[in-house]
Amino acid sequence: MPRIFSGIQPSGELHIGNYLGAVRNWVQLQHEVESFICVVDYHAITLPYAPEDLRRRTFEMGLSLMAAGIDPAKCTLFVQSRVPEHTELAWIFNTITPLGELERQTQFKDKASRQESVAAGLLNYPVLQAADILLYKADTVPVGEDQVQHLELSREIARRWNARFGDGFFPEPQPRLTPTRRIMGLDGQAKMSKSLGNTVGLLEKPDDMWAKLRPAVTDPARVRREDPGNPEICNIYHLHKAFSPPATVDEVATKCRTAGWGCIDCKKVLFENLNAELTPIRARAEALQADPRLVTDALDAGAAHAGTIAKGTMAEVRQRMGLR
Repeated sequence: MPRIFSGIQPSGELHIGNYLGAVRNWVQLQHEVESFICVVDYHAITLPYAPEDLRRRTFEMGLSLMAAGIDPAKCTLFVQSRVPEHTELAWIFNTITPLGELERQTQFKDKASRQESVAAGLLNYPVLQAADILLYKADTVPVGEDQVQHLELSREIARRWNARFGDGFFPEPQPRLTPTRRIMGLDGQAKMSKSLGNTVGLLEKPDDMWAKLRPAVTDPARVRREDPGNPEICNIYHLHKAFSPPATVDEVATKCRTAGWGCIDCKKVLFENLNAELTPIRARAEALQADPRLVTDALDAGAAHAGTIAKGTMAEVRQRMGLR
């Protein structure tokens, strides 16, 4: 059976950008392939943080993933730092990765340009990512377009290690692009991000969701109610594509182009369909919040299973490299 690895940083509760860009796809894939879903807390500490906040956010992410439909009985859900072999393999990969390859990574250049002092962990982020994937010999990785370059580095690291220590030991993981386009924030200016405050939380109450959707940016050409619009440049329309039935999506496009609906009418329909999908997710979250051990036990079991596989991989890596 094919094996996938996917990781998500512990930012706390999920928002609909995370859900559409990754998690909803993972929920489907767990029924089709062997899935490893990892809360990558080591990746989160490349920037300053408070320990108690990290601990809380890691738990909240596990809870949110389970509420969204990730089933620990059908996949391996675990926290990265609970499996120390991740960092051991990352160090080994660091020894065979040229510095220039890391400095050319687009995400590193972008983040480094916005910081006065850059930690080595930020530079080495994609090496740890390669270790995350290859530790479990995953052959497929569901990714967004912004992660394709990092995955290509993982493939190059696998090729380089195999050439030196064991041809074919590590697979070259193939990308599986997520089916949903990049999700823009409600401000229409940037990718949906909790740090930018332009998100709708997966577990938000309906009234709070509507308070965010109501003023959300739409087609700027629609100054008056009777002005026709262009749905293709409206973020609300693209959210309809994700949450509304196809017939409704077609109706939204027609009503927008003909000014048959005002933007507020369009948002009301989106709210109804979005709320219909999120209501059972909120209900599952409430049940998990009432019994937190359901989350901690699932993460413990996932770490135990992941650890068994990781130990097996590392035993052979060490043997092939002369470390044992």
